[in-house]
Amino acid sequence: MNSLHLRAEQRQSQTLSPRLQQAVRLLQLSSLDFAQLLREKMGRNPFLEGAEDADVDDSFELPFATADDVPTGNTTTLPLQLDVAVPADETLARADDGRDDIGGLGDMDGRDSDRELWQADGASRSTRSEGGETSALDMTPVEQSLTAHLHEQLILLPLSERDLMLARAIVESLDEDGYLRTPLDELAEVIELDPPLAEPELSIALKRVQSLDPPGVGARSVAECLRLQLPTIECTETRAIAATIVRDHLGALASRDIGALARQLGLSEARVEAVCDRIRRLDPRPGWRLGNSHAAYVVPDVIVKKVQGRWQVQLNPAVVPRVRLNQVYIDLFARHRRPQDSVMAEHLQDARWTVRNVEQRFCTILDVAQAIVRRQRHFFEYGAMAMKPLGLREIAEEVGIHESTVSRVTNNKYMVTPIGVFELKYFFSRTMVSANGKGCSGTAIRGLVKDILDSETPARPLSDAQITRQLAQQGLNVARRTVTKYRQMLKIESVDRRRRHA
Repeated sequence: MNSLHLRAEQRQSQTLSPRLQQAVRLLQLSSLDFAQLLREKMGRNPFLEGAEDADVDDSFELPFATADDVPTGNTTTLPLQLDVAVPADETLARADDGRDDIGGLGDMDGRDSDRELWQADGASRSTRSEGGETSALDMTPVEQSLTAHLHEQLILLPLSERDLMLARAIVESLDEDGYLRTPLDELAEVIELDPPLAEPELSIALKRVQSLDPPGVGARSVAECLRLQLPTIECTETRAIAATIVRDHLGALASRDIGALARQLGLSEARVEAVCDRIRRLDPRPGWRLGNSHAAYVVPDVIVKKVQGRWQVQLNPAVVPRVRLNQVYIDLFARHRRPQDSVMAEHLQDARWTVRNVEQRFCTILDVAQAIVRRQRHFFEYGAMAMKPLGLREIAEEVGIHESTVSRVTNNKYMVTPIGVFELKYFFSRTMVSANGKGCSGTAIRGLVKDILDSETPARPLSDAQITRQLAQQGLNVARRTVTKYRQMLKIESVDRRRRHA
């Protein structure tokens, strides 16, 4: 006999705050990617439009550089080119209550004339090819980005909603070359889930992303990138030797010291040379295979120049978007809004969030840049050897934001100065204690290493150990491996290769 039963169920679901997700994404983007995102938003959202071009101060000539050319790593400001300033305490949650955020239904007498204005204005904004013919631009192939390629693969995996969300968060954090340079603990701070993230969950999500195509994607170092690609080597013996070289002898591989590798591995030089050639056919930048056929040019976000003896910081007008809310459409929507117009209400809410996040992005970039210049003013006066040790926490405390926010703001953001273009990350380095107990930045020591190498005799190049001893004579106790790392960062070859060239 059938019977009715009552049963109580508890279900847990996880959500990422759309507002937080959008704000974090806008902070992480470079200026070019940010401008592209805004253009796409203005194309989809009728409540967003580009403002009229304002007068731009072009008296400061900006250098034209590619990313490879730029080191990675009391003021006046230009006003933001935002025509609508949204109050910070404005409530945006009233989307489906039948009334507009900026007013009620209003007077309905002008409904017909307003509708004609709406339709006429909307038609003027659209563009269509005459006669329906296909143009040459329609035939141009569209390159698929790395993130799109990875998202397509994730959809095909049998993952739960939670696991898919975590894998997508990893994908969105990858750099263009396919590397994950954001620590997992920083990612965990911006992902709000219920129940909260367990420690191994992001590591498991990273493993899933690393299993996708292209091989090597999601690596956190060159060694890990190569190790992820080792399964593509068909010969078992070659793969085993290659794994040993990548794990234990990556420096010798980079310096092409085949003799030393052969002695350490107990193999013939011919065999080691063959394995090294196979390793070199692996791709150390797997992300560049997709959507990166063009050179990545740097557009500075801030301009630093000296005016009347003081260093001043201002936003680069070329990267500040001229975007505003379309007040005509907002007024029309206020007059004719109906309870079922939820899609348009969401567009209006997204438009206001976008304007607010644009303002917040550039205010934060400017505040961080000003704090950096105040802390590192001696660098702008005397060069790299005057760089002071600086940590993310110091800038975070001065600006009043979290360290992870400073990390995102300084990523892919650039500063143009009278002495060159620098990534904001360039100004951060840990403290290294000298013999007299005073702190010294790694950037300053790197500059000193460069000066020592520039003054060496070409016929008698200095080894890393000799450079270490010269630094010690100047009161800087630096490990030899640190000197080696700085020399490699300066893209200077080893002593043996320099001696052979000489």
